[in-house]
Amino acid sequence: MTAIESQAVRKIIRRFMPILVLCFIFSFLDRVNVGFAALTMSKDLGFSGAVFGLGAGLFFIGYFVFEVPSNMAIERIGARLWIFRIMITWGLFSTLTAFVWNDWSFYIIRFLLGAAEAGFFPGIAFFFTLWLPNRHRSKVNAIFLASMPFAAVIGGPLSGYLLTLDGMFGLHGWQILFIVEGLPTFALAFYLLAILRDTPKSAEWLQKEEIDWLEGELRKENTRAKAIVPHGFLNILKSPITALLSIVYFGIVGLNFGLSFFVPQIVHDFKLGYMQTGFVSAIPFLVAGIGMILWGIHSDRKNERRLHALLPLILGVIGLGGATLATLPVLKLILLSVAALGVFSTIPIFWAVLPGLFGSASVAVSFAVINSIGNLSGFTAPFLVGWLKDVTGSVNAGLQVVTVLGLIAAIILAFVLRHQRNVSAAQQAAAV
Repeated sequence: MTAIESQAVRKIIRRFMPILVLCFIFSFLDRVNVGFAALTMSKDLGFSGAVFGLGAGLFFIGYFVFEVPSNMAIERIGARLWIFRIMITWGLFSTLTAFVWNDWSFYIIRFLLGAAEAGFFPGIAFFFTLWLPNRHRSKVNAIFLASMPFAAVIGGPLSGYLLTLDGMFGLHGWQILFIVEGLPTFALAFYLLAILRDTPKSAEWLQKEEIDWLEGELRKENTRAKAIVPHGFLNILKSPITALLSIVYFGIVGLNFGLSFFVPQIVHDFKLGYMQTGFVSAIPFLVAGIGMILWGIHSDRKNERRLHALLPLILGVIGLGGATLATLPVLKLILLSVAALGVFSTIPIFWAVLPGLFGSASVAVSFAVINSIGNLSGFTAPFLVGWLKDVTGSVNAGLQVVTVLGLIAAIILAFVLRHQRNVSAAQQAAAV
């Protein structure tokens, strides 16, 4: 790595990562804190497991409907203004969740929250492609996406504490939870507006030689890249690769939110109080946050994506499946930690693989399509687990179905990455 490269990459990471990580922490917290709120909210509002699961999952229907339009808008309007808009609207609907009064108001506000947040994560992933060469993206994706498990590490104890404030200001504890965790998004939105820049050319804090190197490197990388999927929205939609990767991400998201929504309920069944549940629930996500950063760094150093995506996904399947069979609380917690480590470590590598499959010209739309379809699992998994909990009295049956989805995802991902390797080898041979 040259001195200019090292200096430019370091400046970009220092400039953008702190605010983006903080924003994503609140993004993830505002979508999954409903899992903690359910510990008292469901009783106060008379929600069954199926009602809660449907409401929790409707977030992802709104997300699905508006994801592709949102990411198409980010290309036209620019990341800075569009992400600011996303954050203002999601902060509004997250805070308003405190004032739902029945099942239908819960369903509507969760759908609107998903619609508001649509485009945030794939928009940031697209933003990174405009600022960093691919060889730096697994590490950066891992640092950014570590916000998810670290949101659970922070949010678990915080949410547990906020639930104990029941009665303060005449509000239920779950209402205080939504208000306290929703309002900071507004301040973060305005700070992000001041920090972000849409392209390296507009970065007044980079030196001219750093801008020249960065633009030249990204231009060369885009020229060298040989996309497997042809450019164009319709080509992306009808490509079998898009369909297969959407199924893969469906399985990954199912594992992710099977953990994120239901770990608090699993841990609470250990006969712990709300505060204890918060701290113990944070353990699997702390393990995952540290592990995914180290795994992303290792992937960049080895410049290897295939095994770095597959191995942790298989680990996640084994961990979650094993946790549904374990009876001892300590063993169950260890297996949940293994599952979280595997699932979260897969995600940043998965997103680092996509630009090589779709090419720079199609990457924003491909991110949005795959993310929106895959995130439908965020609707399916909570509803399925909640419904099966009503039927069986336990979340285990539902989580076992989610585990099977993860296994299918691992098999398909292995096939796609093998196909990519074969196509790349053929292209290189033809070029000689």
